[in-house]
Amino acid sequence: QVQLVESGGGLVQTGGSLRLSCAASGRTFTMAWFRQSPGEEREFVAAITRAATNTKYADSLKGRFTLSKDNRKNTMDLHMNSLKSEDTAVYYCASTRTWSELSNNPDDYTYWGQGTQVTVSS
Repeated sequence: QVQLVESGGGLVQTGGSLRLSCAASGRTFTMAWFRQSPGEEREFVAAITRAATNTKYADSLKGRFTLSKDNRKNTMDLHMNSLKSEDTAVYYCASTRTWSELSNNPDDYTYWGQGTQVTVSS
């Protein structure tokens, strides 16, 4: 069983930066970040392969968000820069159950964290 715990969320001003971390216990495979705003569907943010050799980002976020992964610590970080009010959401860490191509479909991910709130204020 895999457990995922997110941290690093909080309140930040427009244009600021935040780093979200996802700590995993158990064996993870493809990992990803999704986000969800009230009344909206869960939205893909970025994904990274187990070996951290490949990444995939939502087109709208390229250049502002960067993924990194430390397999020794079993952690994954999301570095968010130039934050905008529309980045306000609960951010979720997720992992597939087995070997998987990078996917932006939340249905492909089996394990989920509890989420961490990011609020960007103007």
